[in-house]
Amino acid sequence: MIPGVASRRRFSDLTEQEVLALAISSEEDDARIYRSYAEMLRQDFPDTAKVFDGMAKEEDTHRQRLIDLHVDRFGEVIPLIRREHVAGYYARRPVWLVENLGLDRIREEAEAMERDAERFYLKAAQNTQDAATRKLLGDLAAAEAGHQNRAGELEKEHLDAEARDNEDSTAKRQFILTWVQPGLAGLMDGSVSTLAPIFATAFATQDTWTTFLVGLAASVGAGISMGFTEAASDDGELSGRGSPIKRGFASGIMTTIGGLGHALPYLIPDFWTATIVAIIVVFIELWAIAWIQNKFMETPFFRAAFQVVLGGALVFAAGVLIGSG
Repeated sequence: MIPGVASRRRFSDLTEQEVLALAISSEEDDARIYRSYAEMLRQDFPDTAKVFDGMAKEEDTHRQRLIDLHVDRFGEVIPLIRREHVAGYYARRPVWLVENLGLDRIREEAEAMERDAERFYLKAAQNTQDAATRKLLGDLAAAEAGHQNRAGELEKEHLDAEARDNEDSTAKRQFILTWVQPGLAGLMDGSVSTLAPIFATAFATQDTWTTFLVGLAASVGAGISMGFTEAASDDGELSGRGSPIKRGFASGIMTTIGGLGHALPYLIPDFWTATIVAIIVVFIELWAIAWIQNKFMETPFFRAAFQVVLGGALVFAAGVLIGSG
């Protein structure tokens, strides 16, 4: 047992029966993870879902082989031992942490699952002196390597180049609708709509601290408003724009960031220094918006730049004129 960690054991302290039981429970967990991936992907990415269905069946097959081996060597009663019972054993990321990261991330996670298992068994085999245990661990490593090969075969069977391109296109579209579009709208609103109150306050008071407080309030208030508006405007069921919570966070956070960008310079005590820095930040923000529109929304760069810069310049001018008056 490990001092201070009474509930976990070293892998080196496990018996061959316990190692086999650990492998059985691990295979069962991995099969359930693959089925969860398949189920969450089935509607939008049916071909990739078939790949994960096939990988889950492979895990079931290997688990049954391990159970048969256990019955032959140790009997039908399999000890209850799981990953969390063993110190240093590879862990699996909860499914709900992976499902929000996109199709490519799920594919990468599945590949990492197989690599982790293979590496662990190989290292464990190298560290044991018992011939029978070494053989057992080597067999488990070979089984995990076989999983990787089988995964490739399943991808070739269910996920040809055309199907993969279609799914990648769907994933990109979903990413844009769920994250980029709301985030871009928030960034534009935060960067442009807060220009007038911030610069009006700046030129009316020439007090940098007051200007910062107004900018902070305007940015946070606009972020909260945009976030709730985006989340409440569309549940995503019919439009396919994805989770309203994700969209609300994207819109709200980017709105706040857009406003804070040119409010933070007014932490500088000197008015004209703060104002010049703020104007530079505004210029950078507006060009960043144009770049995002060009990259993700396929808007011609110069057209996007003209629209954003013109709009920002008009709002900026309005703020300066009102504040100076």
